[in-house]
Amino acid sequence: MQNFPNAYVITGSIASGKSTVVNLLKERGFSVIDADLIAHEQLEICKREIVEVFGEQILDEAGKIDRKKLGVIVFNEPKKLKNLEQILHPKIKAEIFFKASQFEGLGQVYFVDIPLFFEKKERYSEFKNVAVIYAPKELLLSRLMNRNALNLEAAKARVGLQMDIEQKKKMAKFVIDNSSDMEHLKLELEKFLGQICAIS
Repeated sequence: MQNFPNAYVITGSIASGKSTVVNLLKERGFSVIDADLIAHEQLEICKREIVEVFGEQILDEAGKIDRKKLGVIVFNEPKKLKNLEQILHPKIKAEIFFKASQFEGLGQVYFVDIPLFFEKKERYSEFKNVAVIYAPKELLLSRLMNRNALNLEAAKARVGLQMDIEQKKKMAKFVIDNSSDMEHLKLELEKFLGQICAIS
């Protein structure tokens, strides 16, 4: 099993502020492996294989995979989602581990942005240091409704697709609280960086 002692996973729930934290880390000069970006790249790399399974209906006018069209199919049919994951996941994981191995060679702290880390924990068990960006569920719903112009029911449905934030908080090695304003978040981030730099 590979070992990544310098890696710190950043995860959270929808609307918890994970992207904000990742951007703050990048501003500080830290390296970040973006699992979503790798997934998007692999979607195009594996286009032929995916079209064979899902048909040309998932392509846009330019012949690229339309993620919204594909999303509608896979989220309404769990079997199709499994098919897509079987195509993409081994390649996504291999790319994340390849990049992580390169960063390990530098001997410096780096971060891995994996939105659904706890939902897919068995896939990424090699990563032991996990920080969850935390905000209580009521605040997640409020932010999501404002950000995506959703009603309460639609926001609850989105949040309900993921593991409960309180459970993630219990499972994480580190918690970065984002239940207040930006100044509070920056202080929380400084506290977290102080902890991990002391460990490293």
